[in-house]
Amino acid sequence: MTAPSGRERFLADAGAHGIEVEVVSRPRAGSLVEAAGLLGIPPAGIVKSLVVKHRDGSFLFALIPGDRQISWPKLRALLGVNKLSLPSQDVALQVTGYERGTITPLGSTTAWPVYADERILGQRISMGAGEHGYSAFVDADALLAALDATVADISEG
Repeated sequence: MTAPSGRERFLADAGAHGIEVEVVSRPRAGSLVEAAGLLGIPPAGIVKSLVVKHRDGSFLFALIPGDRQISWPKLRALLGVNKLSLPSQDVALQVTGYERGTITPLGSTTAWPVYADERILGQRISMGAGEHGYSAFVDADALLAALDATVADISEG
């Protein structure tokens, strides 16, 4: 039996959480701005799912609007730690089952805790759908509630 694709894992987990998603195919984009243009939305409407390594060796997801960057001082303060980092591409794949550019908390091989920037609340957002060439649209509030995400100011412009 063949293992499910990343997109299939994404869709199965969304369904298990009762989250309605719309997956659309799109050409590979060379940048966030290009991806937003292909989807017909502003860059802020694409939410980046970043894998963050905790100092204890565990990981978490940080969901950040596309037009902003993760604020390391804010995230460290929220977690009460003095060290966090972005793992290598290979480690991110190993701990989520997703390649960079496709990462999403939905369907990750491990259900790491989710921290989301407050700016995505109340929006229909686009995010990775677990496979290159696809994006998913989802109601941010439904996603964050289903994943029991911690919502806070964790980004900077």
